[in-house]
This record gives sequence, C-alpha cells and structure tokens, in this order.
Amino acid sequence: MNRYESPRSGGEARIRYLDGDFQILSPGNYVRCAVTGQTIPLDELKYWSAEHQEAYIDAAAAMSRMRPE
Repeated sequence: MNRYESPRSGGEARIRYLDGDFQILSPGNYVRCAVTGQTIPLDELKYWSAEHQEAYIDAAAAMSRMRPE
C-alpha cells in the first residue's frame, strides 16, 4: 500500500496479503486479526501471512498461528 492510493472508506477492508506488502481489494479502515478477532487499523497493520492470507494484531498472535499443531 502506498500513500497515493485513494482514501479508505469506513468499515472492514478486504486485503490481499503479499510478501512485504499488501493490496487493498475493497476499501475500509481496518482488518480483523485471524487469532484474536480484534480490529487492526490499516495504518497499524504490521503482521500478516501471505501464505495464509491473514492479518495478526501483533507478533505473538502471528507466532501462535505459525506453530505446528
């Protein structure tokens, strides 16, 4: 995502997670953490999995999802 993209509307965004970046498919202000269900404002989104196409609230949530079962 870059600062030149169109402004986001309210609600949950639909995102395609890439390696080191993400692409906004449907505008919104936030996404949900796949582990906790908490909302993550897009400007604070730092953790996600391109493989699983999921966002995470923090590093601990991301690591808990990556642990083998």
